Amino acid sequence: MKERANEHAFRLIEKGIKTDNLKTPLFFYGHEQYLVQWAVSSIVKKYVNPAAKELDYSKVDGGTLTLATLINQCETLPLLSPRRVVWIEDFALLAGNQQRGFTEEDEKNLAVYLRQLPKSCLLIFTGETADKRRRIYKAIGEQGACYEFKELDAKLLRGFIVKRLKQSGKYAKSSVINQWISMSGYYDKETDYTLYNLENDIIKAIAHSDGEEIGPADLQETISGNVETFIFSMIDAISENKKDEAFKLLNNLLISGESEYKLLSLICLQFETILMVKELKEEGKGFKDMHSILGIHEYRIKKAIPYSNRYSINQLYNILIKAYRVDHNIKKGILDGRLALELLIAEI
Repeated sequence: MKERANEHAFRLIEKGIKTDNLKTPLFFYGHEQYLVQWAVSSIVKKYVNPAAKELDYSKVDGGTLTLATLINQCETLPLLSPRRVVWIEDFALLAGNQQRGFTEEDEKNLAVYLRQLPKSCLLIFTGETADKRRRIYKAIGEQGACYEFKELDAKLLRGFIVKRLKQSGKYAKSSVINQWISMSGYYDKETDYTLYNLENDIIKAIAHSDGEEIGPADLQETISGNVETFIFSMIDAISENKKDEAFKLLNNLLISGESEYKLLSLICLQFETILMVKELKEEGKGFKDMHSILGIHEYRIKKAIPYSNRYSINQLYNILIKAYRVDHNIKKGILDGRLALELLIAEI
């Protein structure tokens, strides 16, 4: 089963469960482990009788898995459930790593066994990454299906927030939800902010709010966010000549343990993005062209566009030259890192 290009994996799993059309075996992997766990839980809920869960459902640590154990688990017939569900978590071979106690011959035999897997068994492998060259990955894809759980797009992410708020009798305006997504840093480069973090922040915002509506103040007090998000807030303050606010943000980031090198690197990265967006705008390129040419997430481009309107190309070049000079001075020990960053903010 091949994923449709524009349809998220969790939507496909939803449809497969609803129509009772899930193949076996399955492999779930990707950035959004929150959704991987959701998919497994939803399948167990659909096919395993709660009264017989200890008999008809097994979760096996992939690190200790042997071929004999896997076959034994899959060949056991369900007693009181429509199907038996066997979940193999973090099977090293699927990530392209060596599996202790699993020889190359075992992998070949496993690939053969998967072609004759009992229909009564729904076998699920999960992991964070996938090596698509492995024989076992290809065997799962040919016989069942492999699903990559990527980050949610903006529409689905907004839906996730709205649904969680509604379940708790809360709501937020569309502008606040957009601000929530932006502040969270969910789409920032190399972010470690996932739906697990967002779920926690939603719980905190719900607990913090007095009434039914979640407002900007609730977000400010509860969102854990990502350092890149606060860099954008710093740039926002600088561009509006609110230097005191920018210095405060810098101080908070340094107190929280962020290194001067990382902060300077992120400042450079954001201004480089703003410059590229500015240049493309002046060439007459639209948003879709920018997304295609730059190859970065659409949300980062959307965040950069307003800033590109506040500076000329020459101003952005000069800012970057100053930032690169500061980087040089810090690395050469000419200036203390904190002082150098404060001077950069003062000069922008």
